[in-house]
Amino acid sequence: MIEALGLWAMHRIDPETAHGLTLKALNAGAVPLDDVFTSSRLRTQVAGLALPNPVGLAAGFDKNAVALGPLARAGFGFVEVGAATPRPQPGNPRPRLFRLSEDRAVINRFGFNNEGAEAIARRLSTRAPGPVVGLNLGANKDSADRAADFATVLRLCGPFVDFATVNVSSPNTEKLRDLQGAAALRGLLAGVMAERDALERRIPVFLKIAPDLDRAELSDIAGVAAEAGLGAIIATNTTLSREGLKSGHRGEMGGLSGAPLFEKSTRVLAQLSALTEGRLPLIGVGGIASAEDAYAKIRAGASAVQLYSALVYGGFSLVGRIARGLDGLLRRDGFASVAEAVGSGRDEWL
Repeated sequence: MIEALGLWAMHRIDPETAHGLTLKALNAGAVPLDDVFTSSRLRTQVAGLALPNPVGLAAGFDKNAVALGPLARAGFGFVEVGAATPRPQPGNPRPRLFRLSEDRAVINRFGFNNEGAEAIARRLSTRAPGPVVGLNLGANKDSADRAADFATVLRLCGPFVDFATVNVSSPNTEKLRDLQGAAALRGLLAGVMAERDALERRIPVFLKIAPDLDRAELSDIAGVAAEAGLGAIIATNTTLSREGLKSGHRGEMGGLSGAPLFEKSTRVLAQLSALTEGRLPLIGVGGIASAEDAYAKIRAGASAVQLYSALVYGGFSLVGRIARGLDGLLRRDGFASVAEAVGSGRDEWL
């Protein structure tokens, strides 16, 4: 009841203001949170990281790592913060976040607004032991060398996180997605992996890709990822598509996330799973709002999943409901673990 009232109130104010208030409420202990639900079926490993369950928080919710304490108690198996850029930047002008309630979706055009890698590194350096925490790496909009920006953020923040994600798939920084091309991506990852290898503790590096890629582009990315020794690919970021939307905000510029992204992102996930033949872990993101959605991503090829937009409509209790429901679905179908279920339904999406 408390959560339902809170969601009702938040949906009556500007969404970006509501988001900021949610972070404050989390830190004040005013948001009801579930403990992490785990079981022998849900415990899994991704790129050497031990997860109590495979349900993670996607980047973008806690851009500046200001709510790590409460998020560690919110039921997630792992948490990703950021994106962080080397220098602070304000992002794009407001309004830049829109609820599409009729579509259970969100459009954002934030543009990597954050307080900069040094401020974020200070917060990460003081986090208490707990769940796996990763950082999404970004580039400054006005940077003369965006590829070098990713390595810079990793150098500053890498000692304090368990994994790092190269984000070349945000649609809200002009020409950023050009870095997904094979040649550009190969050079970018070489710099990032060299910086990773220089860290005292070698952490896995992930790559987050867009859903608006064709099979040839996905094949190139899979090849470069294997060459570079990446730990996983996160599929996918937001989409530029507006197909089938009903909301009055459907014409806003930016990346679309939420329920309408589910099918597109899951098809990309399944294609990547086929291309990599299970040799590279995949993390499924896009439109997950139920245990059934999470299970579909796993069966399409994901070793773990992430969500964010669904929290706007379902609140934090959704995390525990998904984890418990996923455990039940695995048990129903005779899977002893998440790993056993990965890719078992991939052909349904190809």
